[in-house]
Amino acid sequence: MRHSCTLTALLMAGSPCLAQSGIDVYGIIDVGVRGTSDLGANNAPALPGHSTAVSSGVDQTSRWGAKGKETLGGGWAALLRLEGGINADTGASAKSDRLFDRLAWVGLESPYGTLAAGRQTNLLSDALIPVDPLGKRYASFNPNINVAGLSNTAFGTHALGRQYGPSGYADNFYRLDNTVKYTANAGPWQARAAWSFGEAPGDASASSSHGAALAYQRPDWVVSGATMQFRSREDLPLNAWTLGAAVRIAGWDFKANAARNKANTGADKTLRQRVLSAGVSREARPGLLVTTAWYSVRREATGFSGDGFNRGFLFLENTLAPRTTAYAEADYTVWRGDAAGLTASRPNGRHGSGLTLGLMHKF
Repeated sequence: MRHSCTLTALLMAGSPCLAQSGIDVYGIIDVGVRGTSDLGANNAPALPGHSTAVSSGVDQTSRWGAKGKETLGGGWAALLRLEGGINADTGASAKSDRLFDRLAWVGLESPYGTLAAGRQTNLLSDALIPVDPLGKRYASFNPNINVAGLSNTAFGTHALGRQYGPSGYADNFYRLDNTVKYTANAGPWQARAAWSFGEAPGDASASSSHGAALAYQRPDWVVSGATMQFRSREDLPLNAWTLGAAVRIAGWDFKANAARNKANTGADKTLRQRVLSAGVSREARPGLLVTTAWYSVRREATGFSGDGFNRGFLFLENTLAPRTTAYAEADYTVWRGDAAGLTASRPNGRHGSGLTLGLMHKF
């Protein structure tokens, strides 16, 4: 017992006992066998043909993290969150350059709201949580996450090709470094505001971002939206908004969302993107959830013809135990314009489809 207490004391470096500090380690491991037609690595358009692979994060993104809360008294508490993505099919980190690529922040909770500082999701992502038709499933292939939430906008001939805001990556601004975010709740209303510091010497605007989000939540319905502006290192703007609603009627959950963004990509050059989505889910029987969703993406860029795609999903999730879910997923994509692109001067397939059988465990 004495050795155990000594080890605990060393680990906490003089802090209260681990259990008293409220530190929890958590995670999700999601692995499936996925077969695709006319889709290549990372579900990119490919030459006609079939392939099979073991994939990670088709239902929910594989991840691990730690979260903590310590009561300070008077309705105040200190918070922390660290979270990193995992490629569970290989055991590698989702981002080789970051241990905690998803979240890394510390904050204060008070009777007046919560203030957090560090690497955090953007407000578009926050606004999509209750209204995305897939419930933010299949993050790497979900258009509301990729295009509306700006997680991965590089496909076809229309790529932003640079970093907007302090995300650390080109064409991916879903999570932002150096971010201060304030969240307040008043009855059914929830309001958020955020500022991300670009930290560019001599220019407070370059590589920064700012925005606001507002949601109205009732037991059987919710309306949620956000607006943001991101700036590039060259001080070029990217303006984005999202607005959606969800309603529950007699056991059926209906969700719909619309989102648009416009970026200045150079002198007299712009890229415009819009995403429309709708879906429905219902328990077919206790423990078996059926979710369908449809997405329409359209893009226009200076010097290129318009492109985009339509994509549909079907998810069947069977809860085996409180922390374990078996699932089947099917998707079908129709590329428009030049979105399918070329491989070695040969046109890729105009349609792509996938089928996944997987298992997800939470801890």
